[in-house]
Amino acid sequence: MTEQKITYDVVVVGAGPSGLATAIHLKQLCKKNNHDLSVCVLEKGAHVGAHILSGAVFDPNALTQLIPNWQTMAEPPPYFTPVTKDKLWYLTSKRAWTLPHLPGMANRHHYIISLGALCVWLARQAEQLGVDIFPGTAASQLLFDQHDRVCGIQTNPVGLDSQDQPTARYQAGIPIYSKQLVLAEGCRGSLSEQVIAHFQLRSSLPTYGLGLKEQWTVNNAYHQPGLVLHTVGWPLDRQTYGGAFIYHHQNHQLSVGLIVGLDYPNPYLDPFEELQKFKTHPAVRSFFTNGERIGYGARAIHEGGFQSIPQLSFPGGLLVGDAAGFLNVYQIKGSHNAIYSGIIAGQSLFKQLQAHTSPLPADDYYQQIKQQPFWRSLYLTRNIRPGFKYGLWPGLIHAAVDTLCLRGRAPWTLTHRIDHLVTRPARHDTPKQYPDPDYTLTFDKLSSIHLAHINHEANQPCHLKLRQPDLAIAINHRFYQSPETRYCPANVYEIVDHQGIPRLQINAQNCIHCKTCDIKDPKQNITWVPPEGGHGPNYINL
Repeated sequence: MTEQKITYDVVVVGAGPSGLATAIHLKQLCKKNNHDLSVCVLEKGAHVGAHILSGAVFDPNALTQLIPNWQTMAEPPPYFTPVTKDKLWYLTSKRAWTLPHLPGMANRHHYIISLGALCVWLARQAEQLGVDIFPGTAASQLLFDQHDRVCGIQTNPVGLDSQDQPTARYQAGIPIYSKQLVLAEGCRGSLSEQVIAHFQLRSSLPTYGLGLKEQWTVNNAYHQPGLVLHTVGWPLDRQTYGGAFIYHHQNHQLSVGLIVGLDYPNPYLDPFEELQKFKTHPAVRSFFTNGERIGYGARAIHEGGFQSIPQLSFPGGLLVGDAAGFLNVYQIKGSHNAIYSGIIAGQSLFKQLQAHTSPLPADDYYQQIKQQPFWRSLYLTRNIRPGFKYGLWPGLIHAAVDTLCLRGRAPWTLTHRIDHLVTRPARHDTPKQYPDPDYTLTFDKLSSIHLAHINHEANQPCHLKLRQPDLAIAINHRFYQSPETRYCPANVYEIVDHQGIPRLQINAQNCIHCKTCDIKDPKQNITWVPPEGGHGPNYINL
């Protein structure tokens, strides 16, 4: 049997906003200049949008630059609710205090959206321009030529139908070759981490957060379409960075979520349970009256900002969007930056591939990025997130001084704490007591992941790898009381008793691909690798 071989001018890995923007703008330039380039987008989810999860309050300026007539099209993007009110609260266990927005935080002229639905719409625009999109295709390895240049990717093996013989259950993955590879995998992408490590692109380790989100339908007088509410403080302790949000969509829907910085020290903290507690606060619980929870998901996000951005180009390709860490934590949004980076990547790639000469200097894309307003915004807010490593109130005071007095021009750049290194041994803390769920307002993890519509074949190889399996008990359980059983938002990790001996059980079929375990494990013993293409969560308009 001959080996299948596919070649494209540009291969984009990831059908998120940055990857689709790259493909769209590249094809727009081809059409404008009568120059054809072959472009494909690979998406590991079963369909475009299946693995997309975001808050999401959206700045539309980048979309307008990409597709200027998006608002007047016959079929504009769905689920766009204009922001009408914008509130920021500091919570104690009983009270809510209004805080002023610092410069650049307000959401005027923005929209509450479903990022997954926007990506589905963008995929249609890309296909109309001639982009080939392959959902259910997980890229698992980089391919290199003899000059140590990336020349493509290898797809993951694909499970065969049940009527096939067990010995032939897997169809081997195929190589897809490219002149240029664009990695648009989002936060902590597998290939992105491989290329960063291989070419040593990162000089400063990033910090991450875990975002958890629920979607509700509600029918009550408290629903206010267009209301954006952000909170800091309770239920998180003052040493844990994070905050909650409630966004009121049209059609009697709202999103509620919590973002927890993964540099928290207490091994007993459970981000999922903190979200459940948040919904019980007297100032917000009325929003859920007569409500029904219809969706749930979680995803790690880059919080490192300016000082954690790696080199953006490598021999044979580029990093775009949150694969490069373009999320602006201060503004609590990054999808517009992802689209901007895709537009710039498309411009840089078109110039290079149209010339048919030697490649442009490796820093061409980087030099274009540096000229963008969003790059300057990332620089001016670089000290906000690391300022919270000193605690909530010092962080808030520092943020006010940095933005109002120094205007982001401090002559120093603060460093981040490294997420897995700050976890304390369990002996320094006491277990946190979380209330039992009532299954009306609060829930458990197993009933929640049902709403993520997860699909993993139970007999496929486990995609969560332990570098040294014995460390799960000898170190994690003995010294940290197995924090993976709490920081995982999907009950993937469980300590079971095996003839009186504790054993780590990995329920990989529960995984919603948030990547938290790959980040937070105290000894970096867990590695997340892509499962079969098309598997994982199937989010609907999250």
